[in-house]
Amino acid sequence: MIQSMTGYAAVSSEFARGAIHVELRSVNSRFLDIQFRIAEDLRQIEPALREAIVARVARGKVDCRVSWSPAADSRRQPALDTELLSQLVELERRVRGTAVDGSPLSVAEILRWPGMLGDDALPVEEMRAACVGLIKLALEEFTATRGREGAKLGGMLEERVAGMRGLVAIVTPRVPELVLAHQEKLRARLLEAIGAGAEQFGERIAQEVALFGAKIDVAEELSRLVAHLDEVTRVLAKGGAAGKRLDFLMQELNREANTLGSKSVSPETSAAAVELKLLIEQMREQVQNIE
Repeated sequence: MIQSMTGYAAVSSEFARGAIHVELRSVNSRFLDIQFRIAEDLRQIEPALREAIVARVARGKVDCRVSWSPAADSRRQPALDTELLSQLVELERRVRGTAVDGSPLSVAEILRWPGMLGDDALPVEEMRAACVGLIKLALEEFTATRGREGAKLGGMLEERVAGMRGLVAIVTPRVPELVLAHQEKLRARLLEAIGAGAEQFGERIAQEVALFGAKIDVAEELSRLVAHLDEVTRVLAKGGAAGKRLDFLMQELNREANTLGSKSVSPETSAAAVELKLLIEQMREQVQNIE
């Protein structure tokens, strides 16, 4: 199954001290571009989250948001860590014994010392395990939404491919007849332009008519169109990260449709070329959304 690059998922988990919320959203991008918005207390967990996302997502601009909401009753009254305070005072005494010009620690600096008022930091390992578990759940929902969107895109592309095959099937049997008719018109015009004594230029006229027939023969372009359509069908059936391959095929299909239009010598072929280009453009726009 092909995947869209547009997706969304959000999951949460409750803990005694609060709740973790993980949100994933993505839009189109040529490459995989992951942006994180993470609560500062959980910043150390970012590498683990990135690793989990890279394992499941190949392309797209992914926005990952992780927030922490403390429980209403999780706040407690600050209390000095007397043991840490004693250690800090002793260390200051030793330092000032050597650096006599050093300024003493202020009360504000002591109170701001890490852990002096108790350790309110979140347990990193516990949070890491919780966040990794949540990101995996979010990625399941995220890839499911991208898969559903991808299935719709694939169905649309298959409809356009069927439409293009129908146009090719109409034009292909008419090609020999159209080439022959225009060769006869050219032969008649050359004979009329030369007038008397045209018989002596019979071989040259035949050469010019044959050259003209080769120039307007679009059988090769139609054959390549069918080959490219077969490849589009194969890529869609295979699934996976197919966006770049499909984008290349759209360029090739457009090249053949342009050549078909430029070599056209009949309103029927010209109309088919215009319709082909319209279908290809519709496909190309949607291919930009495929991973």
